Amino acid sequence: MPSPFEVRPARDVDRRPLALLFAAVAEERDGIATEPPIDLESRAASWTLDGTTVAASGAEIVGSVHLDSSPHGFGEIGMAVAREWRGRGVGSALLEAAIEDARARGLHKVILSVFAHNAAALALYRKYGFVEEGRRVKQYRRTSGELWDTIEMGLLL
Repeated sequence: MPSPFEVRPARDVDRRPLALLFAAVAEERDGIATEPPIDLESRAASWTLDGTTVAASGAEIVGSVHLDSSPHGFGEIGMAVAREWRGRGVGSALLEAAIEDARARGLHKVILSVFAHNAAALALYRKYGFVEEGRRVKQYRRTSGELWDTIEMGLLL
């Protein structure tokens, strides 16, 4: 059975769909650091396509991962998956693509930060061998006034 989505490098035409996905995930207020409102046009124009991999279902971007390489041999990833596509293999496919990309770039390690309450993301990252390397206590002040911890994770390649 063919996959309901394809994983591929981001293209210029993906800028607005990427911004829409980002805004939708930000609207949930619990998975990424950015909170609404999102200036879609500014976000689309400033998106760094190099290092971005998308999961696309037709013209819709249902997930994305960005790998930012450091000159010190590691890469940092950030990922977002549309709510209705979670639990359907999108996160796994994107994470696999990012790890493969990191290896192709000759990186020795991939790192990420995840909110401590994001159990689904933590489970996904652990499934791929990421380990907890530290915790940033009360790192993010939310518009609600809450202070949220992040867990720092790493994967040696």
